[in-house]
Amino acid sequence: MREQDTVSIKPNETTSDGDILGASAGKHWTKKEKLKWMTSLFIGTATLYAARTIMPVCIVSVSQEMGWDKTESGSVLSGFFWGYTMTQFLGGYLSDRIGGDIVLPIAACLWSLIIFWTPQLVYMSTGHHTSLYIMVMSRVALGVCQGFHYPGMTSLISRKVSEQERSFTYSVISSGSMFGTLLVGCIGSLLMEFYGWPLPFYFIGLFGLIWMLYMRYILIPQQAKSLLIVSLNEAQLLESKQIKAEVKPSVPWVTLFTKSAFWSLLIGHYCENNAFYILLSWMPTYFHENFPTAKSWIFNVVPWLVTIPSTIGSGWLADHMIAKGYSVTFVRKTMQTVTFLGTAFFLFLISYVKSYEACLACMALAVACCGFHHSGISVNPQDIAPKHAGSVFGLMNMAGAIPGFIGVYIAGHVLEVTKSWNAVFGQTALVNVFGWIVYTTFGTGKKVV
Repeated sequence: MREQDTVSIKPNETTSDGDILGASAGKHWTKKEKLKWMTSLFIGTATLYAARTIMPVCIVSVSQEMGWDKTESGSVLSGFFWGYTMTQFLGGYLSDRIGGDIVLPIAACLWSLIIFWTPQLVYMSTGHHTSLYIMVMSRVALGVCQGFHYPGMTSLISRKVSEQERSFTYSVISSGSMFGTLLVGCIGSLLMEFYGWPLPFYFIGLFGLIWMLYMRYILIPQQAKSLLIVSLNEAQLLESKQIKAEVKPSVPWVTLFTKSAFWSLLIGHYCENNAFYILLSWMPTYFHENFPTAKSWIFNVVPWLVTIPSTIGSGWLADHMIAKGYSVTFVRKTMQTVTFLGTAFFLFLISYVKSYEACLACMALAVACCGFHHSGISVNPQDIAPKHAGSVFGLMNMAGAIPGFIGVYIAGHVLEVTKSWNAVFGQTALVNVFGWIVYTTFGTGKKVV
């Protein structure tokens, strides 16, 4: 075959005969397929966050039983993010190379087993420091395994969902994080109150294993059957027309690291996650200390209950604005403005209100504003690097996980030394304002690489 007779094609490229090439790599989900995958990934993300947040919900009971102070409790809570940072980039790279649908079930099997055995790990040693170290290491291992989830999910969505539908799809799936946190706050709190803190861990671990088995043996085989038919048609077309498929290029990291838009993505994600992780980890303790008679199932539920509609609604609004002709850049910056300034405002305000109802409202609205992040920076890697969204998101989320162990630990130490929640909320709000300045100045929704 002569070189000039060979044609290079891209996924979803259409020939003169109307055939679609490269569909196995780039074919978008049909409406029915998208609904199935959205539902499954929503449930998976909810279970993931339930496993992640059950320790903050139970930390007061666990720390009292084990004799941990706030600095030691902060070490346990922040240990998760040490591990979470390690695998973000690897998760994105593997997902872009072998597929997020392969990476997600393997990771889910591992983190489900870890969370299931957590209570037994706590009781492995009666020594104060030994039990603390074991608990911290188990949290690190949980973070390592969960670090594959979001990069894998992002890579999958970038390949299987069109640009006009990504904000809503990603927001719906990501709202599973709030739903999972809500369930833990409600059901987990009740299980802990009546049966002790170990039972919620067993329940969540078992449910995670069930979700993994569904993905591995039901959902993925269904997709494989539909792709097999497309792949066979593709192979015949490639052979008959002597066409070769395009080879996926490597990630142009050098180019990315010279772009201010890429750095604004990293910094903005870091700043938003700093607020989110501090609220996620310390909010139950805040209400336990300041309003000891308050029902835990209320303050562990209300903030996440109002965040679900804000997350899904922001996704719909972002896609609607893009469809109406607003630039992607404008839409992403609008979503982040609500996220950064809204969260900062309510964190400042909580320092000036005294009643339980007012504090609960401020906390709920601060967390609800965080939901707009999923239609802004969280989906932005798919805008600036659509072919490498998993890898870029992995690196971005690695930067975003850093405040998980630094910010959460420092918050615990500050509380131990100063006994001041206002100091924690004030510095968190200032970090948000800084993130807003950086992202609105240098961020973009245009393709960079």
